[in-house]
Amino acid sequence: MSNKIYKEMTNEELKKKLFDSKLDYQKMKLQHSVSQIEKPSQIKYARRNIARMMTELKKRDINI
Repeated sequence: MSNKIYKEMTNEELKKKLFDSKLDYQKMKLQHSVSQIEKPSQIKYARRNIARMMTELKKRDINI
């Protein structure tokens, strides 16, 4: 997802999406450690999306 999508979300939507993304990321890492997943690059993209969401939330806290 791009940064534009995260900027359009409300704080509550963004926090929920962040929580869900973190759970999915943990599941992917666990599944990858047990057995190979089809697309290991998904782990990298999930981690980067989490970082984007956290950055957007921090920007909003500073601006408020």
